[in-house]
Amino acid sequence: MESLRTAADAPRERILAAAATLFYRHGINATGIGELVEVAGVSKRTLYQQFASKDDLVAAYLQRATQSGRLLDRRLEQPELTPRERLLALFDPPPPTFRGCPLHNASVELTEPGHPGRAVIVAYKRRFQERVTEQARAAGARDPEALGRRLSVLFEGATALATSLDDRDAAFDHARPLARAVIEEALPTDG
Repeated sequence: MESLRTAADAPRERILAAAATLFYRHGINATGIGELVEVAGVSKRTLYQQFASKDDLVAAYLQRATQSGRLLDRRLEQPELTPRERLLALFDPPPPTFRGCPLHNASVELTEPGHPGRAVIVAYKRRFQERVTEQARAAGARDPEALGRRLSVLFEGATALATSLDDRDAAFDHARPLARAVIEEALPTDG
């Protein structure tokens, strides 16, 4: 893999870019420090000046992932859609480059309860459920909390299955009609 080094990029940014690419493509545990520094175009010393440990780098990578516009749950923010349509848009097929939710993928690998990345994952996933609930409330759901929980579980299941089977379309093709039924059952009929 070629280096991500450009003259304008600071070492920290190159390291985070390399981590984002390698951790998402190969996994956190399968990506070694040697490969990270090679792709980032930095020395090990520079990496450890920027991040005290690989665990700290992982936490920073996950935090960066929560702020990127590439996560599927950004569909909840599409201003041209109604709240009802945003809820259903979560279940549109993912892009061809989809290899699962980076936070979910990391949660499978980070088995140590005290890992700094776990806190990032838990906070983001809880906020995701709150955001789904907010859209359910805006759509007029009779019980927005219940709808938010159900859709969150269905969405997480679809993304995990798509990753496990390496078949992004099948999981979402099956989840979308279920999501539509759950949404329609929870929302008042248009009238």
